[in-house]
Amino acid sequence: MRRALLVLAAILAVIAGAWLLISPPKLLSLVDGVAGGGRGAQRVAKAVPFGSHGQTLDIWAPDRVSGPAAARPLPVVIFWYGGGWVKGDRDAYAFAGRALAKAGFVVVIPDYRKVPKVLFPDFLVDGAEAVRWTRDNIARFGGNPTRLGLAGHSAGAYEAVMLALDSRWLKAKGVDPAIVGAVVGLSGPYDFYPFDSPRSKAAFGKAPDPQLTQPIRFARDDAPPMLLVTSDGDTLVRARNANNLAARLTDLGARVEVRNYGSLSHEEVVMALSKPFRDKAPVLGDMSAFLHAAFSDRASR
Repeated sequence: MRRALLVLAAILAVIAGAWLLISPPKLLSLVDGVAGGGRGAQRVAKAVPFGSHGQTLDIWAPDRVSGPAAARPLPVVIFWYGGGWVKGDRDAYAFAGRALAKAGFVVVIPDYRKVPKVLFPDFLVDGAEAVRWTRDNIARFGGNPTRLGLAGHSAGAYEAVMLALDSRWLKAKGVDPAIVGAVVGLSGPYDFYPFDSPRSKAAFGKAPDPQLTQPIRFARDDAPPMLLVTSDGDTLVRARNANNLAARLTDLGARVEVRNYGSLSHEEVVMALSKPFRDKAPVLGDMSAFLHAAFSDRASR
């Protein structure tokens, strides 16, 4: 009996060690799938090559119903994950792809090159190439490229907001910046100069003009509608980032909304997209409602 218990303990230790090697987002995606987050959505393409530096992307879509609705192109969201510009991968964010797909979107989750192999602005170049690929190809996967939104969490929110505000990056890839119909930034840094963290210094410290790395620098009156999500409990990316950018956009006359989820931490904001943690805050509902409304307003003009 004792020997059997020792063998069982050894097996459990091996399993526990293996789980510890999995990144938290990847683990969350696995738990989300077991909890039913995968029902009603599917990954319709995996590791699709795009861009000029070996990048790949995944595409998620809702399960199609029969009848006319099955042929109707759906609005599209490109979602960039966070990780301080140094880590993260598209596969680990399946929980976000599933959640947004079930909310009625075709979802593109692209990878991008990381620090220290690259520095600013190379990850923005990768992001612009993801937008170009989506514009040119998403119709094959049931998406409507004329109803395109950008979204992301943390460093991914920086990517989404910066691409939407600083038109240089999309124009350089032959993309009209007006293609962006709405933007959602979750817990993103938009006004963080002077750089005061190791990761921001590593990613942006060598930029010739540090001010030109800041999304707030490119706020304009014709910016696409933005939802900026933050939380007072976020000690990694302070709420002032969203508040400052929103104030600047509002002063200019652009449409912007801020949602503050109180005590939620930096990680809990994006975790709330998953089924196991969805009761923490209505992040998914607020995000999808904002995007659908923005696309509807755009279509009615």
